[in-house]
Amino acid sequence: MPANPTNRRQSAEQQRLLALLRRNARESTASLARKLGVARTTVQERIRRLERDGVIAGYTVRVSEGFARQRITAQVLINVDPKAGERVVRELDARPWVRAVYALSGVFDYEVRIEGASTEEIDRSLDAIGRIDGIQRTQTSIVLSVKFER
Repeated sequence: MPANPTNRRQSAEQQRLLALLRRNARESTASLARKLGVARTTVQERIRRLERDGVIAGYTVRVSEGFARQRITAQVLINVDPKAGERVVRELDARPWVRAVYALSGVFDYEVRIEGASTEEIDRSLDAIGRIDGIQRTQTSIVLSVKFER
């Protein structure tokens, strides 16, 4: 069955709206409408539909580049005992300095993104991760700069 061109257009329009909202979720619907070339009420309806359909699960705070430059981010690759995976993820979720946990394919099981104000804070966080029962091995990289982020 051929793809419905209307669905493809809606999908592209939806992606454009989502991209704008990712950049600034607080941007006014009037401004979004101008950028998308549609009526303000159309944008309001699309956002309402995206929220209703669970595409937009919520809104969050993005910190300024100046603040982010004052923070240190590290990517921690971890191997976990397969029987401990769910518990390890729950323990990581409880740590406020953990920004994200990604399940991976390949040599490592998870990538954990952590954040701190200093290398000493990152070091304490890494020690805390290492003490979580079920973590078998870690490898850490410090993020030097962010070229772009969406």
